[in-house]
Amino acid sequence: MTIFLTFNDAPSGIYSSQVIDVVRFFREQKGVSIRLVSFISLRGFFKARKKIKAQMSDALVLPMFPKMSNWKKNRHLLQLLCLFLRPKILIARGIIAANLAFSVKSARRKVIYDGRGAIAAEWTEYKVVTDSALVSEVAILESRAINESDGQIAVSTKLIEWWVREYHFKIKKTFVIPCTINAVFENLEFTPSKVEAARLKLGYSERDHVFVYSGSVASWQGFSLVERFAIPLLSGSATIKFLFLSAQDEKIKQIQDRFPAQVKVHICPPSEVPEYLLAGNFGLLIREQSVTNEVASPVKFAEYLACGLPVIISRGIGDYSDFVVKNKCGFLAEDFAAENLPSFEERKKFRAIALTAFTKINFKQSYLSLIQ
Repeated sequence: MTIFLTFNDAPSGIYSSQVIDVVRFFREQKGVSIRLVSFISLRGFFKARKKIKAQMSDALVLPMFPKMSNWKKNRHLLQLLCLFLRPKILIARGIIAANLAFSVKSARRKVIYDGRGAIAAEWTEYKVVTDSALVSEVAILESRAINESDGQIAVSTKLIEWWVREYHFKIKKTFVIPCTINAVFENLEFTPSKVEAARLKLGYSERDHVFVYSGSVASWQGFSLVERFAIPLLSGSATIKFLFLSAQDEKIKQIQDRFPAQVKVHICPPSEVPEYLLAGNFGLLIREQSVTNEVASPVKFAEYLACGLPVIISRGIGDYSDFVVKNKCGFLAEDFAAENLPSFEERKKFRAIALTAFTKINFKQSYLSLIQ
């Protein structure tokens, strides 16, 4: 039995593709028994629990002790749970989950750290966590998660390089598994008629150049850079359109108020995101230079490609800026000057790249090696 452990991870599109889908993938492999155990905040607990259970009915969704800084107090519940489930392996997503898992680690029970980013840098650069007690120990927690775990997943080679630099990490049972696409992207019907229908639904013509921004406007997204990229394009031609798949935000609203006929904003459930992405011509992944972004693996990169969108990307974004240049599947933002829209044949090639490089089956051996 393996436990996939998450801590303070609320249900979201990322949770669906990087947690729920991963657990499902393990279950599809012969001889693998795995259970999702999710500690979530008491705030909105029942609503969040319902969302997780709707996707995975046998998930064990537990209330975490109030305040993240009290994470250690959750170990008793985890210890009790392990008495019943008797797991041999815990895959812990994030540094708190990993340190919590160490409370049940033994010679017969291993902990695998699922590293999603440079956490100490992220908390410092973008004030993701404001609890001073927790922030003061983040580097210690991250070092333990990396160096005391029995195996590691890193979302990029850049992240491993950062572990080595920052924490003197010695590579052992370590695998790079980037953020992979959700099954809904794999099963997408990708045809010229589906693309045309998606564009018509949103009111786009064949002549329109549609730039899609998918995701939040969280601080690490560097939205001011997106704005700097968008304004000259929108000002230059009425056929330039921007589609924001995001919750309405004051920053987005300012652009929309200035260009009401050229800017659309939609928020949709994760299952509907592919239908909106199909309507685009280019996917935007423009971020500022920071350690957080240097080691990142934004899932939107793979999602854009899976919908046939070439990616306009900043330099220094995880492994992906170099990936774009090497695979000719987009543009570096500073060099972007495309006047022609990608043909459907070109879009098919971009999708093929995503299905080859960013599906879970592509990392089957790495996943299985971690739990053997």
